[in-house]
Amino acid sequence: MADDYKGSDNTADGFDADFNPDESLFSDEELEAALAGFEQEFAAQDSKSDNADDSAAPADQSASQSADQSADQVDANSEDATSSVADAVNEAMADVVDPSVGFENELAGLLGNKAKVALIVTRVASAELLAAFCQLSDVSACCIGSNQGAVAVLRNLDGDGPEAAAKDLTCVVSGMPVILAVNRADKLEVNMVIQGEIAQNFAPPVLFTSTPRFVEDLLLNIVTLEQLKTKGFEVLDSASLSHEQAMEILAGHTKRGRGKNGSVIE
Repeated sequence: MADDYKGSDNTADGFDADFNPDESLFSDEELEAALAGFEQEFAAQDSKSDNADDSAAPADQSASQSADQSADQVDANSEDATSSVADAVNEAMADVVDPSVGFENELAGLLGNKAKVALIVTRVASAELLAAFCQLSDVSACCIGSNQGAVAVLRNLDGDGPEAAAKDLTCVVSGMPVILAVNRADKLEVNMVIQGEIAQNFAPPVLFTSTPRFVEDLLLNIVTLEQLKTKGFEVLDSASLSHEQAMEILAGHTKRGRGKNGSVIE
């Protein structure tokens, strides 16, 4: 069956009958030319690689600089944000801070470290007599006269200063109970003080129903001492009295006794 398959005219078993294995496919010149072409191609590729490396370096440097600039921008934005928050806080505080008392004092009042207002309410009708009592007790206050009872507006508002003032006053003036009303961080505290001791705590509305209207207004910062003066209220600073003057005032009221125009201590 092998004889059944025949190639073309010049082939036997599919191979060219004229093929000479000793005969080279390329001449020496063609080989040298091919090799030279390969060398040129490799040289060109190396040159491109070097150029790519050179161009990558500036790109990396540019990327690094861009990253540094971005970091600086983030820091700047952070500082701007912090500054904006601080400005916002200052603006908000400016709406509630009274310039006359100073930023630090007002802030201490808002935080409760210092009382905003502290009053001692008494049954003494005369501002002069209450101012004398305060001077003798070494309590600094402005005293307001009222038929319903004189009121001392305390100056020492730091810490427990108001409580100490009320205790000192009731120890010096034995037998005179007082009401201490304090506004700390917009929270009102009302206590009765007797003989240097806090005897009872009660709700502010109870105080307001039995005291002059200006007591509530003072505690809520609705009215000032100057405004009360313009309305005709008797206002006397205990610091304006000397020890001798305070004793003279006390002696004068004692001589009057409990007459119609005298001062009554209950």
